Amino acid sequence: MSKPEATWFNDCYKSLLDTPLQHWLQTLPGQLNTWQTSAKHGEFDKWCRLLAKLPNTTPSRLDLKDSVSVGCLEDIDTYTQKKITGLLQQFMPWRKGPFHIHDIHVDTEWRSDWKWDRVAPHISNLKDRTVLDVGCGSGYHMWRMLGHGASRVMGIDPTQLFLIQFQAIKHFIPNDRIHFLPLGIEEMQPLNAFDTVFSMGVLYHRKDPMQFLTQLKHQLRKGGELVLETLVVDGDEQTVLMAGERYAQMRNVWFLPSTKALCVWLTRLGFENPRVVDVNHTTLDEQRATPWMESQSLKDFLDPEDITRTIEGYPAPQRAVIVATRK
Repeated sequence: MSKPEATWFNDCYKSLLDTPLQHWLQTLPGQLNTWQTSAKHGEFDKWCRLLAKLPNTTPSRLDLKDSVSVGCLEDIDTYTQKKITGLLQQFMPWRKGPFHIHDIHVDTEWRSDWKWDRVAPHISNLKDRTVLDVGCGSGYHMWRMLGHGASRVMGIDPTQLFLIQFQAIKHFIPNDRIHFLPLGIEEMQPLNAFDTVFSMGVLYHRKDPMQFLTQLKHQLRKGGELVLETLVVDGDEQTVLMAGERYAQMRNVWFLPSTKALCVWLTRLGFENPRVVDVNHTTLDEQRATPWMESQSLKDFLDPEDITRTIEGYPAPQRAVIVATRK
């Protein structure tokens, strides 16, 4: 395996030694070798060359508890600021954030900090917990998990641009307790080892939601906590919306259950005490186009005459957070 991904993955392997995740090393290196030789995106090597141009800096401060912010403008000169900005812009579109790198504001499409603020008060204390983030995107929430004291944070997402975005941020915040792997949940063996598993914004993209929830369960130790955030609709225990060809212009949306139905699913699949801790309608301030994500966003996907409906006529996006425990 050639650098730089060899370095990223080897650092990950080392971090798993002498931990409850050590048995993952029986399969993970082979998987990532296969990925490296046969599944890399055509732009991946170019992205890595751009990553290598990011300047080394000496940040004077770091905040991961209340934001993802590293350094300040006074740490660097104007040339370095422009260089960092230009390189980070090469990795657009930036969807999940925001990030502040030496006061350079990576203004992402989503205000993922708002989602985190809705989730964080309702979950078990992350201090010293081993955490998995399934469908982690650029890794924004992973950094917040680390800032809340997690002993180890692993993120998986098959989208390789997200891996590059994560590594760009990690360049300025080096830390051996946080790693991103370009895998989907279907490629994960049942590890039965994580204290907390997060899945935020993934369930509705899965053609088989029961299989997906079972896969999440099999990553948790007994007594571990699932934090699930997904699109929902109003209704009772039997209410599930199956979208047509598109939902809010997305082609890959399948099932939107009610919160009551989702709790039934979780109970049937071997979780206990599922509880709905937040329900929230996505606003045009939380998801929008920015200079760092210039294509269409939520306002383009809603009925311009009635923003409570999508342009296809479905209920506008409503998101719920459900917390449950593996039996």
